Amino acid sequence: MARIKKNDMVIVIAGNDRGKKGKVLRVLPKENKLIVEGINFVKRHRRQTPQGIPAGIHEKEAPIYISNVMLICPKCSEPTRVSKAVLPDGRRVRICKKCSEMVDA
Repeated sequence: MARIKKNDMVIVIAGNDRGKKGKVLRVLPKENKLIVEGINFVKRHRRQTPQGIPAGIHEKEAPIYISNVMLICPKCSEPTRVSKAVLPDGRRVRICKKCSEMVDA
């Protein structure tokens, strides 16, 4: 089970964007990276294509290492570490270390 999943709110704890918050758009588990909305922008030069995409310099989010972000608990709104637990019905859930509430709904 992943520590951080798609649509989670995270805060960056290291790097140029330290202190910024954003929503996880995509998780790349094989690379231990994720793409966060509005974080780690890079510029890419693009050539015009026959499909009508204009040429120019485009900005997009680049992947950031999972170790450089921390999950924000939806219940207590604090950056927190995550523990895992198994419920009596067999489901595995993530639990906030600060408020001991389930992160997964």
